[in-house]
Amino acid sequence: MSRLFEAVRLYWVGGAGYRLRPWKSPYFRWRLETLLGPQAADPGAGKFFRLLWRERRRLWSYLGWVAERRAAQHDP
Repeated sequence: MSRLFEAVRLYWVGGAGYRLRPWKSPYFRWRLETLLGPQAADPGAGKFFRLLWRERRRLWSYLGWVAERRAAQHDP
């Protein structure tokens, strides 16, 4: 459940101004390029969603890491 919450939160915060077209979000583009390399540079809608689907395991792992970091920040 925590990763799903992180996915929604990341989409909401990272996609501000681009929620209906997340492939144009500078943050998501930067994050995909950092995670997947140059193959993720300048994706259109189709390429963006194909990358998300193809790399869903890596993205799910990333969301777990985000949830861990967030929990560590909030635990004294």
